[in-house]
Amino acid sequence: MPSLHHPITRRLAHFLTSAACVFALSVVASAAQAQTSELPAIDVTSSRLAEGIVGASTTVITAEDIARSPSHTIQEIIAQTPGVQLTSLGGATNGAQTTVDLRGFGAFASSNTLILVNGRRLNDLDIAGVDLSTIPRDSIARIEITRGNSGAVLYGDNAVGGVINIVTKTPGAGAPPASMRVEGGGGSFNQRFGSISATTNLGPWSSSAYGNAIQSDGYRVNNALTQRNAIGDIRYTTPDLSAFLTLSGDNQHLGLPGGRIVDPGAGINQLATDRRGTASPFDYADKQGFNATAGFTKTLWNGAELIVDGGVRNKWQQAGFFGATTAVPFNYVDTTLTTWSITPRLSIKNPMFGLPSTILTGIDYYDATYHSDRPLFKGAAPIHVFDLRQQTLAAYWQQTVGVLPTTDFSYGARLQYMNLSARDRYDPLAPGAFSAQAIPLDTQEMQHALHIGIEHRFNDVFSVFARAAHAFRTPNVDERLASGPGFDMFFNPIPVDFKLKTQTSNDIEGGLKVKYGPFAMQTSVYGMDLNNERHSIPLDFSNYNLNPTRRYGSETGASLRVNEWLAFRGGFAYTRAVFREGPFTGNDVPLVSRYTANAGVTWNVWQKYLVLDAAVRYFGDRRMDNDQANTQRLIPGAATVDLKLSGEYDRFFWSVSANNLFDVLYYDYAVASSFTPGRFNAYPLPGRTFIVKAGATF
Repeated sequence: MPSLHHPITRRLAHFLTSAACVFALSVVASAAQAQTSELPAIDVTSSRLAEGIVGASTTVITAEDIARSPSHTIQEIIAQTPGVQLTSLGGATNGAQTTVDLRGFGAFASSNTLILVNGRRLNDLDIAGVDLSTIPRDSIARIEITRGNSGAVLYGDNAVGGVINIVTKTPGAGAPPASMRVEGGGGSFNQRFGSISATTNLGPWSSSAYGNAIQSDGYRVNNALTQRNAIGDIRYTTPDLSAFLTLSGDNQHLGLPGGRIVDPGAGINQLATDRRGTASPFDYADKQGFNATAGFTKTLWNGAELIVDGGVRNKWQQAGFFGATTAVPFNYVDTTLTTWSITPRLSIKNPMFGLPSTILTGIDYYDATYHSDRPLFKGAAPIHVFDLRQQTLAAYWQQTVGVLPTTDFSYGARLQYMNLSARDRYDPLAPGAFSAQAIPLDTQEMQHALHIGIEHRFNDVFSVFARAAHAFRTPNVDERLASGPGFDMFFNPIPVDFKLKTQTSNDIEGGLKVKYGPFAMQTSVYGMDLNNERHSIPLDFSNYNLNPTRRYGSETGASLRVNEWLAFRGGFAYTRAVFREGPFTGNDVPLVSRYTANAGVTWNVWQKYLVLDAAVRYFGDRRMDNDQANTQRLIPGAATVDLKLSGEYDRFFWSVSANNLFDVLYYDYAVASSFTPGRFNAYPLPGRTFIVKAGATF
């Protein structure tokens, strides 16, 4: 069998990625043969979170919320949720390289926030995190956000800060035989984009397809973006059996402009003199992805379903870091990551001892392989060739019981076994070789997750909830590849050993919910103690287990629909992340804002023909990355305002958006120098931008 990085395998994967796009076009062609005035109703794909987790703080963002939001990216839409923070490195106009952070994990938020699509995990073995920009916005039916680590019982790794489940649209009962939607537009920085979607619904068979493309020069020099995404889905549904096949593919090229230097001692402030410039005009990151998922749901008896799904996910990444000129290459990375999975589970909704009961139990198996060539420059012999394989096998049980007509109680546990093999092939004769071969590692590990929760409804207006949970996060491959200093004080190479301890967390939370007519509110307080959290040290490009840390805070969100034309929403969060032991005891963990807030209004000025939506997002000061000592200046807080005018007439729709309306010059990521006090690199974000869209449904 060809290896994962073999040219034949790559060509096959590119063919399959193209097949996803071809499938999308075929569905569009079928839809064009029939005329309808609207897209079909939404049918939610079965998910482990479909019933919610008793005792947890949850937020649901609907398809209508997404359509009306003036925010252009999925990350910005999610950031309207209390307690959500963003960290942006790329400055890309579509949210590429923007990380969603639940409950204050800063630089390692991507590894502590679990991203799902239709209940299946997207987080890979690496640190890159899930690029939400690769999910077509029009394909989303809703976004379910569960904050805190209760999702670890159902999903295991990465669900420490919370879980974000993106549910995609599928044709439902009563949907028209065919429909199609097209949209195009443009905006600032020479941005151009287009999207197309289509569905068919014929008896027990249905299909959907979504595709989009975007191209932009970017806000900064060497910040150009080219991206294409497609997802296609075929379903067969009967009263007691449903089955599906989903294919998706994406292709992205992004220029990496790097940071802007500020050094008061040397009289340098590139944020003021050359904000949109770059110190890395040739750095770039390319990425190609392909996913295939298939499964079925079978009714075994009344209230009991067997759900089986599995699939394969491939990701290819190429990146070049060349410094100021192409003549002085620094580093090139060519990586392949493949994950196979199968996740059978049993859902039972039958009374137990006369009490309402819901049981979800199952087995998760994941087999991930990682291959990475690390030459000095593209085409050269690799200095290091890393190969890792990680296999995980887990079993879980979660049950919710209505112990009283007004009280629900849930408990659950997960036991997960991990087997890891890691190897490094080092070539001392390769150009630029000046290091050491990593020590091989073969290790096994057993971890567990626990959850207990309760919710009590005093009446139809007021309810309270509480929970406690234990979760874990195993080191990702990038952390293992930099699992210690590469050189000693005399610059002699030190071999890494791939060893890092597994991060664990203990979490408690309590809160209340209010629903009174058009007014709704949810508020909660929480505390989380973590051990063996990891952090990167830029000084020697290595990762270490941190001293124990603590996170605590509160989150409040509310909404008010005044009438059918006017609605308000808002939220506020206090997030504290501190070291609780070691030399930095009491200091803030970097990149976490203590205060965040959001507010918004939707006003149907003239029915659906003219709608105004405005959103405000605020984040407070935060410590720079690499400033555990809390001695450097703070990243300033900022507030941005987004505004959108939109409308529909018959089958046509349009919108005009202004993001960062008041042209605030800000950044939310900076890294402090390890050598020069006061010196740092900041990653500036765009000022005011405009976007115009128009389209039609058929």
